[in-house]
Amino acid sequence: MASLRHLTSRTRYLKLSNLDLVRSLRNTSSGTIVAKLTNRSSYLNITTPVVIPSNGCLHTLAVNSYSCPSYSSLCKYSGTQGWFSCARSYSSSKSSCNDSEKADQLTAEVTDTYVDEMKDELRQMAENQKRIKEQVECEIPRETDFVVIGGGSFGMSVAYWLKKRHPDGFSLTVVERDPMHSQSCSTLGLASLSQQFSVPETIKMSLFSAEFYRSMRDHLGVLDLDPPDINFNHQGYLLLAADKKGEDILHRNHKTQIDLGAKVELMSPNMLKAKFPWLKTEDLLLGSYGLANEGWFDPWLYLSALKIKCMSLGVKFTKGEVIGFDSEDKVCGSSTTAGAIQRRKELMAVKVKADNGKTYPMKFAVCVNCAGPWSGAVAAMAGIGTEETGPLSIPLPVEPRKRFVFVFHCPDGPGINMPMLIDPTGTFVRREGLGGHYICGASPKGEDKAATDLDVDYEFFEKEVWPVLADRVPVFNNLKLKSAWAGFYDYNYFDQNLVIGNHPYFRNFMMATGCSGHGVQQSPAIGQALAEYIIDNEYQTIDLSRFSFDRFLTDSPICEEGPYII
Repeated sequence: MASLRHLTSRTRYLKLSNLDLVRSLRNTSSGTIVAKLTNRSSYLNITTPVVIPSNGCLHTLAVNSYSCPSYSSLCKYSGTQGWFSCARSYSSSKSSCNDSEKADQLTAEVTDTYVDEMKDELRQMAENQKRIKEQVECEIPRETDFVVIGGGSFGMSVAYWLKKRHPDGFSLTVVERDPMHSQSCSTLGLASLSQQFSVPETIKMSLFSAEFYRSMRDHLGVLDLDPPDINFNHQGYLLLAADKKGEDILHRNHKTQIDLGAKVELMSPNMLKAKFPWLKTEDLLLGSYGLANEGWFDPWLYLSALKIKCMSLGVKFTKGEVIGFDSEDKVCGSSTTAGAIQRRKELMAVKVKADNGKTYPMKFAVCVNCAGPWSGAVAAMAGIGTEETGPLSIPLPVEPRKRFVFVFHCPDGPGINMPMLIDPTGTFVRREGLGGHYICGASPKGEDKAATDLDVDYEFFEKEVWPVLADRVPVFNNLKLKSAWAGFYDYNYFDQNLVIGNHPYFRNFMMATGCSGHGVQQSPAIGQALAEYIIDNEYQTIDLSRFSFDRFLTDSPICEEGPYII
């Protein structure tokens, strides 16, 4: 309260409007507003100091009567409805502003019933100013045109493509609670690129992303900095089929892939044995091998290059955790029956919890949910999936699913020509460097439950992964496990596929999530697509309309066919 104790005695003219009650009282040494008193436009000329003693009670406010153009109106509105009750008034036509008996001033005293309320409002004002200062220090803007929740591959790709289209057209803030990406599916996944899918749009996204990575220096290069390099390893995927069903799937997928421009070769068991002599082929019927536009890369280098480019385009990054939303009821039209007014909620601000433990609101025009494994929880904070009926009754079906990646050493294992090998069981293995190290894993069998920890289950390797590896690549009988880690997938439990576009109820709530393991590889295409949808109101390069939230309302899943890593 100390900063509000004294108001300067210098003459100041104050415009009073729009309110019946005094709404603020501030130090006027810098010329700020002192008081708003009436709902008429009136001007007061303060000629004597106003002092707030330690108990917070305001005693007197003296003004020159001749400085009030709407003097009679002022007296009328500053009575029982105002903060101040008039002790003497010159509104009478018989009164004179220069009457020696009335002392050329108006004295107002604070009505006792408003003292506590005024103290509360002064205290609230001081707290608000403190919170604003803290929010600035935490680098959390009070408002932004676009807020992107999640600073992983999807979030930064969306930010990049939006700002690339309009570098100076709007403000964009990325909120990320884990800037080091210690639990990010973008960095804890495999960071591999494949074109061997069954859904046409997914194949197109992979082909687009392959071209993006190939020309990444042109896309993500920044003046005066070294060109970005993500250490892309150009090595194909090898998918295997050991039964008639799997063979038919590979044939169907191959036709779709070739029609869309992918370079994929079908290989018989004899061809497989000739090219990969270390591979057991006796039980195989067919293999599908990617000849180009496939491989793997360093996700850390990719995210770093994306962030540097985004910052050069004016994207603001802030550390914080989204814990909720503020919404308002908006009039959206009138009903045809009885002229009833229709209302709907509109998201207005996101609540961000900073490192200091305090929560700050950030107003936005458009929110983009790229929270990965936690995007379903973020959607629930906005009210999506929280009602029993209506458009908000269907949740965003994305949850974290834990996957293990194991690192082992086998000095006599396959060499530089080893592809990303995917067994018919779904177990995968690939080379990691040239020193005889490999990474491997598998999708869990049985019920796949949501996870909250990143503890590694080494028994899973012993019982589920190693036996399959040793059977398919006999030399792996002699492997030695070195290390392991766990990461979360943004698992879409509806159909394990992308969710993109706006929510049908909250038109300013966008999302890009749910790829269930193949998101980082397609993030360039997904980021561009959502930027097109936001700016142009439609997809331009790749039509991803089928992947909207609407398919959950109509129960229309889009499922991949094949031995994919999920």
